[in-house]
Amino acid sequence: MELINLLFSLILSLLVLSVLLLLYLTRSPKALEGIPGSLGWPIVGESFSFFSDFSSPSGISNFMSKRQKRYGKVFKTFILGRFTVFMTGREASKILLTGKDGIVTLNLFYTGQQVLGPTSLLQTTGEAHKRLRRLIGEPLSIDGLKKYFHFINTQAMETLDQWERRKVLVLEEASTFTLKVIGHMIMSLDPSGEEQEKFRSNFKIISSSFSSFPLKLPGTAFHHGIKARDRMYEMLDSTISRRRSGQEFQQDFLGSLVMKHRKEDGEEDENKLTDQQLKDNILTLLVAGHDTTTAALTWLIKFLDENPIVLEKLREEHRRIIENRKSGTNLTWSEVNNMSYTAKVISETLRRATILPWFSRKASQDFEIDGYKVRKGWSINLDVVSIHHDPEVFSDPEKFDPSRFDEPLRPFSFLGFGSGPRMCPGMNLAKLEISVFIHHLINKYTWRTLEEENSVQPTVVRMPKNKYPIIVEALKSNE
Repeated sequence: MELINLLFSLILSLLVLSVLLLLYLTRSPKALEGIPGSLGWPIVGESFSFFSDFSSPSGISNFMSKRQKRYGKVFKTFILGRFTVFMTGREASKILLTGKDGIVTLNLFYTGQQVLGPTSLLQTTGEAHKRLRRLIGEPLSIDGLKKYFHFINTQAMETLDQWERRKVLVLEEASTFTLKVIGHMIMSLDPSGEEQEKFRSNFKIISSSFSSFPLKLPGTAFHHGIKARDRMYEMLDSTISRRRSGQEFQQDFLGSLVMKHRKEDGEEDENKLTDQQLKDNILTLLVAGHDTTTAALTWLIKFLDENPIVLEKLREEHRRIIENRKSGTNLTWSEVNNMSYTAKVISETLRRATILPWFSRKASQDFEIDGYKVRKGWSINLDVVSIHHDPEVFSDPEKFDPSRFDEPLRPFSFLGFGSGPRMCPGMNLAKLEISVFIHHLINKYTWRTLEEENSVQPTVVRMPKNKYPIIVEALKSNE
């Protein structure tokens, strides 16, 4: 059986390579001649440089910055089987993220398309996308998150209770915390149970497959990702079945969707989700929300250590919260929603780190931008790093300065959660998790890094390569 699977995978890989060669030969790059840049080698283009820069200290932004210096704000390339145009600037941001008049659509790489499934929110467009976003978005609204606040608060405190006087890999701890939260929210998983561990193990494999080479050979990251996705869907199928049969009832994300979107036999109702839509979009919310929140929390803790003045000002805000608390000792919902300086620190973290370095779109029609003609069908990547580090908008852009957000910024100059109709649906959850965790961290501990290292992991989401190791000490009462 293994031999048959291997032969099948080899045949499939040869077909993929044949298709890439056919695309390169038949889709003439002549239309791209007016745009500066290089298409690299036949078939592979600049894919090897692309992957190499993924592992560089600056991550994929290194690939873009080198070419911007040579070609300008707009340049062409050929990577992973695609003729692609990279561009940057507020005008490009406005056109590509608002999708005005339907000129662009979202453009996932092949690996993402295969892992997430065809009914994912990230693969639908137009009215279908609006409807799907509305149907799954309610539990992630501010009101919908209230019922999970106590669990998030408790989980943050329990996580931090284990940090004192030991080496902590912040990225690993942040990942475990956010996965426990989302596992509880989605399907009421016990944070320390066997199902939670299976959930966590499969998700990590799925997440790592997104930046893998698109060949589904046994042993490859892409193949492992598909298998882990299937195991995750088996877990969801089993839970959905138990909920429907009445064996289990939970007021969680999945429970609310199962009850709200239950279809009778033969029923056709576009305002109800199929089981496949449920599974595809639960996985989509996991992928879209977990890595970005984990990375943001890790970078924020790193930036606070490197900027003691900011840390002290943040501590002052959280000390006042405790001092003004009239009764009880626990953090409250209203207190979290009044952390004004904390919100600025989160925004500055997202700007400085630029966790998602680019947004990928596909032209749905011909249009022109910055004097360059873009053709229907082209892949277009918006370089967010350059937008967030534009000295005309952010003076001294490498400096970590939350006061940049004291006043409203010019539209499309800050894209921490994206913009337009595809703005991150888990934005409120991410802010809540980070605000709660930071409140308890800075009121409980001081910390210092064990390794001065600024390299990033070779993944789509920018994360510290060394996972940011620290030593933690209890905060003295007079600090």
